[in-house]
Amino acid sequence: MSALHRRHRPNYTKEFEEEKKRLPTPSHRHAAPSAPWPWVDIHDNIDPHQLESEEPPVPDSCDHTTCSERGGCWRGYPQSLFPNWTTAQVEKSKISDAIVNYNKDTPCKIYHVDVNNSGFFTSPGMAKMEEGKEEESWDRIVHTERPQDLRVRALFLENLSGPVLQMLGAKYDIEPFFWSSSLNWIPSRYQENPKAGEGDHITITLTFLKSMDGMYNRNGSQSTHSLTSNATIEDRLTLTEQMIDTQAPLRLRSKKRILVLDLLSVHLIRNKDDSTIISYHPTMSYHPVTEASYLRDRIRYAGQSVYWQLIFRNSPDPTFVLLTYVWHALYAWDEALEHLYNHICWLETKVISTNDMILTQELHVIRAHHLHYSSLLEDFQKTVEFIKTTRNPAMDSVSKSEQESSAKLLVRECDNLLSEIDRLELGSRMQDRRLKNVMNLVFSSVNIQDSKRMQQMTEAAVKDSAGTLILYDSWFITDHSDVI
Repeated sequence: MSALHRRHRPNYTKEFEEEKKRLPTPSHRHAAPSAPWPWVDIHDNIDPHQLESEEPPVPDSCDHTTCSERGGCWRGYPQSLFPNWTTAQVEKSKISDAIVNYNKDTPCKIYHVDVNNSGFFTSPGMAKMEEGKEEESWDRIVHTERPQDLRVRALFLENLSGPVLQMLGAKYDIEPFFWSSSLNWIPSRYQENPKAGEGDHITITLTFLKSMDGMYNRNGSQSTHSLTSNATIEDRLTLTEQMIDTQAPLRLRSKKRILVLDLLSVHLIRNKDDSTIISYHPTMSYHPVTEASYLRDRIRYAGQSVYWQLIFRNSPDPTFVLLTYVWHALYAWDEALEHLYNHICWLETKVISTNDMILTQELHVIRAHHLHYSSLLEDFQKTVEFIKTTRNPAMDSVSKSEQESSAKLLVRECDNLLSEIDRLELGSRMQDRRLKNVMNLVFSSVNIQDSKRMQQMTEAAVKDSAGTLILYDSWFITDHSDVI
């Protein structure tokens, strides 16, 4: 085998590891409980034992007082509460992998933010769920008493372990779709178990864009690749990879920044007495995501806003706390698209001064990512519209005047978010037109240069032909002068 073939032989082990690291492609058909066959595709076999089961499809709820004799009902979650989720479905949805194959060396941490009935935000601290102390953790989750004036408790999950996933799922009766959508980065939004005058569950899972400092590689290392005319083969391979995988980070070499996808995954249990918000934060060493402690601080800081403090005081609806999570994603979108716009402007100046075809490849890469970002923005808009139109059943327990004022406030704040998203979409469409314009400019510059080269080649050929004709005439006259 030649040295050239040995050098370029595919490394299948490396490709497999890279496939494990790439963000999963969303399977939207498995996004919500309204799909009657969770994680059962067209050609998958139906479990015959489940079909013949005589157990009730909806098991009795557990009050968590007698189940401790059996080790806790959490140990059988999700099948203990959702029997239709068979072993094969739990495995395919990656919930089984999250329950079994988690990092046992790092304890799970649950950060807290409490919002009382006066709208005041406090942080009661952080609960550390250590490996081997499951009974102690279960007792803390089930039996810890909350303050009497508590309206909402927000939980931010870091290094989620399998037992904690099961405990929270069993304690709050969480549909497994929340975990499967979070683990597989599937955009979803749905309401479940609505009860008039009592409450419901709503799940929000969305992918958003954020900007980060530095040039980021998938393995977490820093990269200073440049894509000039002197770009190496490795640089060009990196460029091609970006073009193929729009889930991968997009490098903006003008300011040495990267645009990466992040996940907002929130489950809100709205209750007339006190509500709970659970925020899932994946642990990914190869992909930067928002940390639980950072979002905890950011949500708590929102409680110090005078504008929002007036809202929290005037409305008991916990949905307004959820809106602050959505605003975090909008901030990230706005900053990321701003940096992308600056990079496009920088590329325009480069195109004017050079006709490097590498710029054309980079523009194609950016446009491929940009089209994907546009679809994510549309999904973001649908999420806000879902929050706006999904009324909280627990608000039936308050007075009519409070219901009406809270409903008006919610519509107003959702409209504010929708207005901002419309602005982002308008800017995105303008960026797309700028990209097309720059790409046309590159092709025009290349065509002009090619035309100039063809003209020079034609002139050289004409001169060469003329010189040959003169030499031939001179030879003919000299050689035949005696005949003349």
